[in-house]
Amino acid sequence: MTKGVWFYKMSKTIVSLSEIEKRTTVALINHGAEEWVAKEVAKAVRLAEATGNLICGLYYLESYCMQLLSGRVNGKAIPEVFKPKPGSVLVDAKYGFSQAAFCIGLPNAIKAVTENGIALLGIAHAHTCTSLGYFTKKIAEKGFVGIGFANASSVVAPPGGKKPVLGTNPIAMSVPKKGGGILFQFDQSTSAVALGKITKAKAAGEAIPLGWAVDSRGDPTSNPSEALKGSLVSTGGYKGWGFGLMVEVMAAALTGSVNSLDVKGLKEKTGPPHDLGQTYILIDPTVFTENDFWDRIKRVQTAVNEEENARLPGDSLVYNDPVEIDSMTWARVLELS
Repeated sequence: MTKGVWFYKMSKTIVSLSEIEKRTTVALINHGAEEWVAKEVAKAVRLAEATGNLICGLYYLESYCMQLLSGRVNGKAIPEVFKPKPGSVLVDAKYGFSQAAFCIGLPNAIKAVTENGIALLGIAHAHTCTSLGYFTKKIAEKGFVGIGFANASSVVAPPGGKKPVLGTNPIAMSVPKKGGGILFQFDQSTSAVALGKITKAKAAGEAIPLGWAVDSRGDPTSNPSEALKGSLVSTGGYKGWGFGLMVEVMAAALTGSVNSLDVKGLKEKTGPPHDLGQTYILIDPTVFTENDFWDRIKRVQTAVNEEENARLPGDSLVYNDPVEIDSMTWARVLELS
């Protein structure tokens, strides 16, 4: 029995996080990634699996490996850092993994926010970042408010339309606790649902709720196959569409990366690099006042906690170890590694 893999339960395999991280690292190295790059990506996969964010974890590993082989992602890229103005840091990922580029850029951004009270960290020409909250969490762990924007391949039509123009274009925010840790965080697509939930429903032969997507004629559909031929819709209609446009500006336009319109499906094995962008805003919570920030956030937290069934987003997040992995998925991980 493989060390770290304990037993089989129905169609699930129980696997330790350390084994997931190790196997992910080896699989990426086997398919052409540099060791330090593979380790950075594996950390993100580990956290996604630990928190049940399955569409951002091992779900992507096979496509990462195949794209390394085809050259769609450069596993040997050395990100380049630019500091165009005080308080701004831009990292050219060179068509490599976002996790590696962020790792290189974050220390520079932390220095910039410490000196200026606020800073921008841009990641340009990168592979999909998958879980945007993974990155804002790292900012908050350093004691700063982290806000992130990332664009993706076009799958969302404008309200009243049927042709995809924007990606799921997520936004994320992580707020630190006074003295260390994360007070709350959220990571959400500006579409009604993440694309991965549609593809997973199709694979499982399940229907999707009405309101998630429209078919190629622009009509609401509960059929995931028809949804994939059509487009997703924005969360909250015009309001969500506005947030999606904001992300396109912040992630694609600001960093000089490609528009969502010009990105082939993120899991496609071959094709041009993703060439996507992300932008992160880092804010010193005490930039204006010493304690008012913490007092105001505490006031909100107390009010929410007084409600029996309410909570701040991410407040009760559970980090599981070991975790259940679909047995077929884990078998494929073993093949790749």
